[in-house]
Amino acid sequence: MSTPEGIDPSVPPSGTGCVECEAAGGWWFHLRRCAQCGHIGCCDDSPARHATAHYRATGHPVIRSFEPGEQWFWDYTTEELYTSGPELAPPAGHPADQPVPGPAGRVPKDWARGSG
Repeated sequence: MSTPEGIDPSVPPSGTGCVECEAAGGWWFHLRRCAQCGHIGCCDDSPARHATAHYRATGHPVIRSFEPGEQWFWDYTTEELYTSGPELAPPAGHPADQPVPGPAGRVPKDWARGSG
């Protein structure tokens, strides 16, 4: 079986946190991994929504959850959720001891009220 378009299983993730949030000192709620280039971005529940911004900037259509234990994929072009797919280069998620939301020390105390 061939690998679906927009997925490169050989590319490792770009790191353990959202690339742009790390550079700007921001924070995220959940992390998403570009299945084509490995870019780690924050989810749409995060203040900056970098995973979707990455899709819009690059056209890379498929993300996978980068949360430990989650294996689902999302295709932006078809707006379809897939509960499984090809194995991607490890690691499959951020370190288990990394807090959610994260990273430690940068999440506002009042983040749950939406004023982060």
